[in-house]
Amino acid sequence: MNGAESLIRGLTSAGVNVCFANPGTSEMHMVQAIDGVNDMRAILCLFEGVCTGAADGYARMKETPACTLLHLGAGLGNGIANLHNARRASTPLVNLIGDHAAYHVHYDAPLTSDIADIAKGVSSWIRSSATAQGLGQDARDAVAAALSANPDNVGNVATLIIPADCSWGAGHSTAGGRLTKQTAEVTNDGVIEAVDALGNSGADTLLLLDGLGLSAEGVQQAGRIVKKTGCRVFSTTFPARVESGPGLFPVPRMPYFPEHVMDVMGSVKKIVMAGARAPVSFFAYPNSPSKLYSSDCDLVRLAHRHQNVETALKRVADALDAPEFPDTVSHGQRPVLPEGELTTSKIGQALAAMIPDKSIVAVDSGGGGAAYATLQQSVRHTWLNLTGGSIGQGGPVSVGAAVACPERPVFALLGDGGAGYTIQYLWTAARENLNIVTVIFSNSSYNILDVEYHRLGVNSVGEKAASLFDLSNPEIDWVSLATGYGVPAARAVTADEFVLALQEGMKVDGPFLIEAKVNARD
Repeated sequence: MNGAESLIRGLTSAGVNVCFANPGTSEMHMVQAIDGVNDMRAILCLFEGVCTGAADGYARMKETPACTLLHLGAGLGNGIANLHNARRASTPLVNLIGDHAAYHVHYDAPLTSDIADIAKGVSSWIRSSATAQGLGQDARDAVAAALSANPDNVGNVATLIIPADCSWGAGHSTAGGRLTKQTAEVTNDGVIEAVDALGNSGADTLLLLDGLGLSAEGVQQAGRIVKKTGCRVFSTTFPARVESGPGLFPVPRMPYFPEHVMDVMGSVKKIVMAGARAPVSFFAYPNSPSKLYSSDCDLVRLAHRHQNVETALKRVADALDAPEFPDTVSHGQRPVLPEGELTTSKIGQALAAMIPDKSIVAVDSGGGGAAYATLQQSVRHTWLNLTGGSIGQGGPVSVGAAVACPERPVFALLGDGGAGYTIQYLWTAARENLNIVTVIFSNSSYNILDVEYHRLGVNSVGEKAASLFDLSNPEIDWVSLATGYGVPAARAVTADEFVLALQEGMKVDGPFLIEAKVNARD
């Protein structure tokens, strides 16, 4: 057994069985080890940002880490954007990053870089292996770190750097069983304070949810509290995962733009945070506050995201003697199929009318987010958000979700701008025959940038400025791109065509893409 084999066996013994890989020369012994260990599934991605995003989607659904295999600091750098999103989602994830042999580093060969320094901004744990004999334990330590109950902002991305001579040196088997996710319990003081704040509170108190507060159990317990107290409830704007649909208590999302958040918060005197942080503006704007709640608003911390939010909400609901929820009809009303002009809202309407129960919906930038409320009223599903604002996440996350849950249909709702960042995910979806229906909201524009340009008070859009938001010259042919990656596709210009394309896509055994032509101002 060499070090690389002990590494892979250390991972599989700890419960990591999927590796999203884009390897190079320094990782060849790890590739050989994966080849020899039957318990590790290897999935090739054409771009490192697809590897990292797919590992994120897998762990959000499976609640156990996948690993990535990336080539040196350059490969890690290519994956950073979706590692940023994974950190913001608190997703457990293990990066395996090959490095030059220790004795070779000081020669400063062309691909030499400070890998640990590159990893710092997105990693909760970093280690550079020192010996081949220690690689198995290093692997288990990385998994344990990824599964730790880390506080907000730290995240759960563990990065293990493996010098090539550690991979090819003589290894050592490491004993140990499967590792499980750690969740910290909430203190009695937090529960008591939340009960005091919520008791007879009414609409001037806001219950703000994130993390496990948005699981099926979490939203039901939140529903009990709302029913008892009359408080308002919202999720954060971009929670990592939401269980939603008929039979579950509906939780609206906090808006994106600060003035809309301030409208929600206008009469709020107390915020009870259950897995969430107090709302702040996504960006700074002239003459607009960063903190989106009043200075005299009381902040009450029931639970941090790394704590057992479900249990905390139940303890509060029980202490309030809140009734069980739901006591109403558990079946939602599917909308009628849309007709006529194709709009963003009609795409959401068609999805709500047609997608199966227990679907998984992964979204990025663009119009997909508009489907949230419509789907919530119509069909049980899991919703996976763009968490850190770094676009190009939705497609890769859908790959990971489909690998984690092959029995569940997956829908990726992507803006054309964000889709262009990581469109290589289609190739992996085709190679692995994953049941993903992708909808590209094709408006040939970075529409959000045009909106933000004006919001920042820059009202004169000149020719050069306009060109930086424009994707129509040349116009991207998403159907041809998908076909080139091995994914069948259709283009929809009307709502009727979209319905037909969605019907076709859901019948296909494997991935399918729909280019939905919508207006940039829709």
